Amino acid sequence: MDINISTKNNHLGILICGHGSRNRIAIDEFKELAKCIQKRFSNITVEYGFLEFAKPSLVDGLQKLKLMSIKKVIAIPAMLFAAGHVKNDIPSVLMTFAENNDMEIVYGRELGINNLMISAACERVKEVFRNNTNLVPSDSVLVVAGRGSSDPDANSNVAKITRMIVEGLGLGWGETVFSGVTFPLVEPGLNHIVKLGYKNIIVFPYFLFTGVLVSRIRRQKDIVAANHPLVSFFDAKYLSSHPKVVDTFVERIEDAFNNENKNNS
Repeated sequence: MDINISTKNNHLGILICGHGSRNRIAIDEFKELAKCIQKRFSNITVEYGFLEFAKPSLVDGLQKLKLMSIKKVIAIPAMLFAAGHVKNDIPSVLMTFAENNDMEIVYGRELGINNLMISAACERVKEVFRNNTNLVPSDSVLVVAGRGSSDPDANSNVAKITRMIVEGLGLGWGETVFSGVTFPLVEPGLNHIVKLGYKNIIVFPYFLFTGVLVSRIRRQKDIVAANHPLVSFFDAKYLSSHPKVVDTFVERIEDAFNNENKNNS
């Protein structure tokens, strides 16, 4: 039976672990997400911290929880897939702090792929069709742009997202490109895709927040669009604090709490 963690717990805290960005808007969006999660756990303190590029750091967030006499923390990586930061960098920071501060830290899963995340992604693409009523799905190509990683599992997950959206919405075709590290990159990928002959190309950055990479994706899309005036290009919004993204965080927090309690029972 699942354990309800919505009740008052003075010794339990939640830490949302972000990557960090130099983009102020991205940081503001992250803070808004943390507020949405806090509303879902109104009787438990929710803090956040960043791995790099921004303050507060992960250690800063943990220190705030420690000052509140919190002894146990559920830490959730606010990242889409399990690449190097999720597998190595964040756990290293958490483990070091736990060992030096007599705190129990339960590390939860990344967002990953589930029905909620797929639904959130589909909703972002549906918004394009709602805003452009003459757009026909079967005449449209969906291009999902991922971050790109040296971890092939993370890259393959982006391709899986593309496939599931395309089949779920009945789009004409789907392709996956990446902002860096791996291939195909955005601009050469789009230059290849226009040769397929579709009238419309929808570019969906599969990111949680805006930032340097989302801006770069859109600039490169604009370059290709300028060179192919007979093809219509459309921007889908990144995921942001979509309610089903928040639902996934809630699910990850509850899973971490319940699994830890089952292991200790």
